[in-house]
Amino acid sequence: MKSLQELEEIRNKTRESVYLRKDRAGIRVVVGMATCGIAAGARPVLLAFLEEIKKRNIKNVTVTQTGCIGVCRLEPMVEVYLPNQEKVTYVNMTPDKVSKIVSDHIVNGQPVMKYTIGVDGR
Repeated sequence: MKSLQELEEIRNKTRESVYLRKDRAGIRVVVGMATCGIAAGARPVLLAFLEEIKKRNIKNVTVTQTGCIGVCRLEPMVEVYLPNQEKVTYVNMTPDKVSKIVSDHIVNGQPVMKYTIGVDGR
């Protein structure tokens, strides 16, 4: 770096690349990782999504984490966002359910309704 201006340009470029809300192109998988989610097993679920997406070499999916999604008794919870579709919230997630969600919902666009918040109904 030769100047303060160069440093400012690097900072701005880095901010743009990490600011996920700016560009919502592609698919997003958001895992609830608040204390309740972690206690219920959200960390293995997050890792299973990362592994399954890597294994399938899917490039247009971003896996992120968030705080409390709001219904602690249904944790671990995962929200899947596909472009131009409604968000789908999966509840009582386990690593075993991840491959079906990736194949059916993320790859083929068909939500796995039996794992969703609407079907749980408690």
